[in-house]
Amino acid sequence: MGETKGFEKLRAAITSRAALVGVIGLGYVGLPLAAAAARAGFRTLGFDTDAAKPGQINAGRSYIDAVDSAELAKLVAQGRISATDDLARLAECDVAIICVPTPLTRHRDPDLSYVEDTAHAVARHLRAPQLVVLESTTYPGTTREVLKPIFEAAGHVSGRDVFLAFSPEREDPGNAAFSTVSIPKVVAGDGPQAQALVVALYEAVVEKVVPVSSLDVAEAVKITENIFRAVNIALVNELKVIFSAMDIDVWEVIEAAKTKPFGYMPFYPGPGLGGHCIPIDPFYLTWKSREFELPTRFIELAGEVNLSMPRYVVDMLGQALDSRLKLALGASKVLLLGLAYKKNVRDLRESPSLKLMELLEARGATVAFHDPHIDEIPMTREWGHLAGRRSTPLDAAALAACDVVLIATDHDAVDYALVAARAKLVVDTRNVMARLGLSGAQIVKA
Repeated sequence: MGETKGFEKLRAAITSRAALVGVIGLGYVGLPLAAAAARAGFRTLGFDTDAAKPGQINAGRSYIDAVDSAELAKLVAQGRISATDDLARLAECDVAIICVPTPLTRHRDPDLSYVEDTAHAVARHLRAPQLVVLESTTYPGTTREVLKPIFEAAGHVSGRDVFLAFSPEREDPGNAAFSTVSIPKVVAGDGPQAQALVVALYEAVVEKVVPVSSLDVAEAVKITENIFRAVNIALVNELKVIFSAMDIDVWEVIEAAKTKPFGYMPFYPGPGLGGHCIPIDPFYLTWKSREFELPTRFIELAGEVNLSMPRYVVDMLGQALDSRLKLALGASKVLLLGLAYKKNVRDLRESPSLKLMELLEARGATVAFHDPHIDEIPMTREWGHLAGRRSTPLDAAALAACDVVLIATDHDAVDYALVAARAKLVVDTRNVMARLGLSGAQIVKA
């Protein structure tokens, strides 16, 4: 009877939007989700251990492109959203949504430390009954095998004190066509009551909810989506290398191939994979598959191909310098155009541009960068030695001072006509110059 009362109480709070929704991790996933919940009518409390983020949110300033500062300031003024770095305030929440990073270790094994630490914090301050939703991308079985035991060890019974659910984040930074609200939300709960609660929550926030039969299925959905992209990008990256040797333009091939109205979907090559999902998530499944003694040949081969792209680009750049300018790579000055991992965002997580910078400098080149969205390289775990470097203004003087411009990210807010007119040599990894109708003997595709 007590279990039923707890469930009914929580469901009533969610359906009436009287529930206080806590969102833990206020990055590219958490802040847009928190803002969406607040817009939907929920009182929303964001949590982040980086005290600067709650400070900015409470001042109505957004640091994420997907959340407009004016709209955020309005939600703050209305009392719909606030933020804190005090995890003890999780005891105030009816719902706790975990949106923390799931990176890889140096050996490419899953690093669930952020998820585990957050789960322990939620368990310590649990306000029973509470709905706890994991959104962080991970391998199938994580919610059952990692989160649930943490709550049980703290004395919380699943289905009575805590209702566990999983809903994979599907954010696509820089994609103006889709937002947190318009992207269909896959959900699953640990049991029918948790399922009912997580469906009710997200039906109030997003346009479409897609319930699936189990936590493991929901976790496998996101892994599958990202493996699909990683494998297909690896395929076109490999084709790029092969077709280049045959003096065939892979981008022209793709544009012609995509005119077929069925049986083909275009993917595009680049200097390597970046972002918070595609370079990382496939390795979560390869790690988990070892438990079942099963190989993951496609996934691992795709990872090898994609990881090899920065070295391929550097080799191509060196060849272009030698053949066009009779200049050795080690004596060259390179202007790296675009630091973010994709166009029109300021997100440089796992960006291949950072690897390109490191490889070029290891070969003796002098490297500067320009990015209209990133003024300075921030401190990161893997690229701390690059922190503090500032973006160079893109003007005639900067182009005259460098030997080659390496286009790594095709941001729209770049004067490519100026680059074509003033650069001695351009190595384009994104085909942006050809797309804009800019041509010349000094432009090389890589």
